[in-house]
Amino acid sequence: MAVFYLDTSALVKRYALETGSNWVIALTSAASGHDIFVNRLAGPEMIAAIFRKVKVKEVSRSKAAQIAQTFRSDWQAKYQILSVTSTTADQAMQLAEIYGLRGYDAVHLATALALQRIRLSAGFSKFTFVTADNDQLSAAQAEGLPVENPNNYS
Repeated sequence: MAVFYLDTSALVKRYALETGSNWVIALTSAASGHDIFVNRLAGPEMIAAIFRKVKVKEVSRSKAAQIAQTFRSDWQAKYQILSVTSTTADQAMQLAEIYGLRGYDAVHLATALALQRIRLSAGFSKFTFVTADNDQLSAAQAEGLPVENPNNYS
């Protein structure tokens, strides 16, 4: 069993067929026994990403509604949801400034870094930060997080 933090660009692959979907599905399956952490903001981001696919005609509205329903039922049951604290928000602003990240990407990275500090101070091993965003991957690596890009898997 391992521990992973998934940002929304990785999490969406569990629900919508994209490059790396099979890898993310296996990673997040109950059979894997992995602990999956996400930020609370991933919820609204996921719904937005799903329905953006309707707008660009990648999925039908009924299929998007199905995906959203599945995601909402998984939300509390499958993921360990982390909240944004004032300290996390402050660090996200710094990360956005340093690395030129988009706002939510900086929040995901700041949340993962906070989780890493907590885990290491409690004597737990490092976890893997999972994102399909190359800028975020580079920033996470620069901050010392082990990373995976689901786009590297078919």
